[in-house]
Amino acid sequence: MTDTSEARSADGAAHATQQSRLRRLMRYIPLIAPVLLWAVPCWVLLHAGQHWPLPVALGCTALFALGLVTMPLAMARGHGRRQQDWAAIIGDTLLGAGWVLFTWSVLLGVLLRPALTLAGVGDGQNRARIVTWAVLGVATVLLAWGYAEARRVPRVRELDVELPRLGAGLDGTRVALITDTHYGPLDRARWSERVCAKVNSLEADLVCHTGDIADGTAERRRAQAVPLGTVQATRARVYVTGNHEYYSEAQGWVDLMDELGWEPLRNRHLLLERGGDTLVVAGVDDVTAESSGLADHRADLAGALDGADPDLPVLLLAHQPKFVGRAAAGGIDLQLSGHTHGGQIWPFHHLVRIDQPALAGLSRHGTRTLLYTSRGTGFWGPPFRVFAPSEITLLVLRSPQRPSGPPA
Repeated sequence: MTDTSEARSADGAAHATQQSRLRRLMRYIPLIAPVLLWAVPCWVLLHAGQHWPLPVALGCTALFALGLVTMPLAMARGHGRRQQDWAAIIGDTLLGAGWVLFTWSVLLGVLLRPALTLAGVGDGQNRARIVTWAVLGVATVLLAWGYAEARRVPRVRELDVELPRLGAGLDGTRVALITDTHYGPLDRARWSERVCAKVNSLEADLVCHTGDIADGTAERRRAQAVPLGTVQATRARVYVTGNHEYYSEAQGWVDLMDELGWEPLRNRHLLLERGGDTLVVAGVDDVTAESSGLADHRADLAGALDGADPDLPVLLLAHQPKFVGRAAAGGIDLQLSGHTHGGQIWPFHHLVRIDQPALAGLSRHGTRTLLYTSRGTGFWGPPFRVFAPSEITLLVLRSPQRPSGPPA
């Protein structure tokens, strides 16, 4: 064995050991995270430099302890096999409230307290009380605002997207995108109707849903999803699965969307023709399909493009932005995705970036491929959106060959 091969073997062993340690650490995160989520705010608000009356300190500490115990139990009961909606609502709300309290306890505890000390404001206890009331005030405002943001009908975000290979006949093609509706424990049938009405007002040629329709089975969430059958498009309504479909019953959702008049693009494509030019509209199953154990469910880009003319521009639906690596390698012109929710509750935005190449908006990957990542139309879990507004997107496709004059 050469020195080089010995070095490679040693490096490989070291990497394997590091990965093994990381996997062991990951096992403890579900236990450590809830403790930190509730213990840090409890310490900052009640104990760090504080001298609250004993009944107040004990009572409020007991409330934090109750949150610590209740949150994981309620989430397990609500999102586990039993799927009890009342438990999911309690667990999800506690998760959102705990995350906001944790975030601002850390930020204001680290930033505001030293600032007050440098400014010579009060004594230690007074500064601690100021931090406590500041955290509670900020958290209350953000949670109230975030709940209203999550529950409202999203605003429309409109943008022009130029595709170099798009023919002039397709210039001005209107593509409406909704995604991550996440119909779930909170009944949002009325919200769903209003979202669909707003989509219809856009008079789109193509309407896309890039997955994560709901949390739960198609039968359980049917009443909330049925308004999707009222969505109108002049050419087609297309859908691909998201990861959450594979947490319940992906095939059930594919069948329901087909019943509602949508085209499930399960590793296949259709052609959109206008003005003598053609656009390939393709879709792939979510990448989690590959480990779902369901027969014929997988993300297969080659299958999606099978039979398509390679000289035609391609619009690809793929739930997760990280599929863009395969899309760029395959010469896709534009990929539409969701999944990230734009972070949903700041500063979760930064954690999303660890797993995904884009958080929201339009980005370029490689020499040809554009990726548009929607912040999502609904919300998952905690009924809050903080600095991550939901959206319905209208993309107007533009051709560099379009005739001069007023836009189409």
